[in-house]
Amino acid sequence: MLTLSVIIVLLALSTFGYWYGLTGIRAIARQGGGPRPHSRPGFYGTYVALWCAIPALMVLCLWLVLEPQIVRTIVVAGLPEAVRDQPAEIVGLVVNQIRNLADGNITAETVDAHIIDAAAHWNRLSGIGDIAMIAVVLAIAALGLSLGRLNVAPHLRARNRVEQVVKVGLIICSTVAIMTTVGIVLSMLVEAITFFTQVSPLNFFLGLTWDPRFVGAAGGDDVGQFGLIPLLWGTLFISAIALLVAVPIGLFSAIYLSEYAGPKLRGTAKPLIEILAGIPTVVYGFFALITVGPFFRDVGGAIGLSVAANSALTAGVVMGIMIIPFVSSLSDDIINAVPQSLRDGAYGLGSTKSETVRIVVLPAALPGIVGAVLLAASRAIGETMIVVMAAGVAANLTANPFEAVTTVTVKIVTQLTGDTEFTSPQTLVAFALGITLFAITLCLNIFALYIVRKYREQYE
Repeated sequence: MLTLSVIIVLLALSTFGYWYGLTGIRAIARQGGGPRPHSRPGFYGTYVALWCAIPALMVLCLWLVLEPQIVRTIVVAGLPEAVRDQPAEIVGLVVNQIRNLADGNITAETVDAHIIDAAAHWNRLSGIGDIAMIAVVLAIAALGLSLGRLNVAPHLRARNRVEQVVKVGLIICSTVAIMTTVGIVLSMLVEAITFFTQVSPLNFFLGLTWDPRFVGAAGGDDVGQFGLIPLLWGTLFISAIALLVAVPIGLFSAIYLSEYAGPKLRGTAKPLIEILAGIPTVVYGFFALITVGPFFRDVGGAIGLSVAANSALTAGVVMGIMIIPFVSSLSDDIINAVPQSLRDGAYGLGSTKSETVRIVVLPAALPGIVGAVLLAASRAIGETMIVVMAAGVAANLTANPFEAVTTVTVKIVTQLTGDTEFTSPQTLVAFALGITLFAITLCLNIFALYIVRKYREQYE
């Protein structure tokens, strides 16, 4: 709460700095007799605001990172020697107790006297640190505001300075996004390599049985079977059913909205379709569990088919409904982007509306439509909650859509749920599954880019 208050004050000071720089350059310009300002007045205001905000925010972030470590070091140094000499894990538990007591999460009656004293010391140091943080951050903000205002002059290239700062900010944001992806991949890859040192990659990638039972106690070697094929098949099977539902409905609705519907109907129908993308997946799963699954079971029983309430068909149909907006909305935008001159040329040659759509518009929009379908496929492959509630958790290698199957994502959640020990194959397999799923979705995205680049120039 204190940090938020400081940030709000910094934003207020930055707003004042913008006004201060803006009025300053305007006052200089009104005096006349000198050179014209290099940049527009707004850039000078932004220049002063950045001088006020950026150094103060950098110090605030650095303070928030370093202060807890410094407080922890001082508090640990004040603990009895018998506690400080304990292993690092024990000291860490003691520090957690101190922090919980200082934050009011536990009562003083449940801890020792030295922990009570340490918690009081922690609160005192934190209070001093908070006061010092407010003083230092606000002082730096005021100093930056003053320096920025002193630099405001007609010869100052304010626009160039502001654009350089914006460029650096964009580079930092791009780097953070890239490094986050790299960190996720490396974290999964390291644990997956550890898993493959305990389980053969051939048994994992080519195995037909998924049975990672938690056995092997008493020195036994039986750690279960980690065959990927049933999970991979269930993932692709359910995703294929979902695409069979989503692609025709989504594509035909996009064609109708872009080529046949009037502006009023289009303006109403498209947002209604896109609402499907905003519904939480747990709601879809509940809908599948309560409504769709029993409906398919009753219909199948009426015609003599044995349909399980939890089945690949149920999960695929509901998942297909969920990804309809991915196909429909993207395809609609892509079809609308086809140049009107292509349509006019087809009409000039005597083509009907349907012939123009079929022969001219759809081939021109094909790369984008394929990209939309592959994006929807990636979304379907990564879905978890619908599969858990609608298809179950049984790893079955079957082509019958009326039986229960499961997917890779479901097993990732299953293996990491509960008391986990990150040294056993039963837990490490989740990372191997994750890196495999990442590779599959990456290949789909690369294929989508290949299709778009290969066919784009044919219709430009």
